[in-house]
Amino acid sequence: MTETLAKPGRARRDTTEPPAIPGVRRSFVTARSVDFHVTESGPEDGRPVLALHGWPEHHYTYRDLLADPQEGLRIIAPDLPGYGWSGIPAHRWSKEDVAADVLALIEAMGLRDIVLIGHDWGGVIGYKLILSAPEHFDAFLALNIAHPWQRLRTTVPKLWRFASYQVPMATIGAFLQRRTKFLERVLFPLSGGDAKALDPVAVHSFCERFTVPERAKVGQDTYRTFLRHEAGKLARGAEQRRATVPIKALFGIEDFAIHHALADPRTAKAGEYSLELVAGCGHFITEQRPDLVRASLAELARRYPAPR
Repeated sequence: MTETLAKPGRARRDTTEPPAIPGVRRSFVTARSVDFHVTESGPEDGRPVLALHGWPEHHYTYRDLLADPQEGLRIIAPDLPGYGWSGIPAHRWSKEDVAADVLALIEAMGLRDIVLIGHDWGGVIGYKLILSAPEHFDAFLALNIAHPWQRLRTTVPKLWRFASYQVPMATIGAFLQRRTKFLERVLFPLSGGDAKALDPVAVHSFCERFTVPERAKVGQDTYRTFLRHEAGKLARGAEQRRATVPIKALFGIEDFAIHHALADPRTAKAGEYSLELVAGCGHFITEQRPDLVRASLAELARRYPAPR
């Protein structure tokens, strides 16, 4: 099978093509004024699995699921606003706005009974979605991301980790992404786990997108909005809503960026929440252990079947 790419419509033309994934369907879907680049595979009437990537990645981090979708599942991997091949949003990269964008995409595509996957910032967006619109989701697989029910005593000891990379990204992130090899030579190799498990072709594809000035600004703004407006609320434990959607957290324990204590089930306000720690794996679990991501997805789809 070969890829198919629908006419981009209002999406910005790009001279760089997305990396090839056998058998996928590509389209552009406009939702809430964002031209989403959407890559999907599996039967069009299959149960939707919405897979959200983090920084500095795009849909290609889910290439294992896309190239070989499990039976009955429709894998849908959009590029988040301003990332990959999606259009640049008119708004700042506040996580509430991006969650609203993704919810508009869900409604535009007519998706229901969704199994949600979110890694890194895609996991942050995922938590916002299941808390604000739980009726759309049957289960959530959170990959190497802190849950939103933090307390000062859990976050303060980990602040040095955030400061080590988030402050540079929030201040000179556009420069670092556009004009240096920071992402390829520093970020990915030092992210924890086995660096040899990282595919250099995939890493280059992720990093190359940020040589586009507008996308480099989006990457910087992802962290600038967090440090200026969102980190304080998170540290004060502002999230009081309780999750009703079942959650499984999968976490590589050698993650340099985020400590697994921030995904502790004992502090999660959720009806169903489990945490599986993965030895020998760092932050980029979708790259280092796609087999575990696949197995966890299959487990959630079986355990929480779509209502008839």
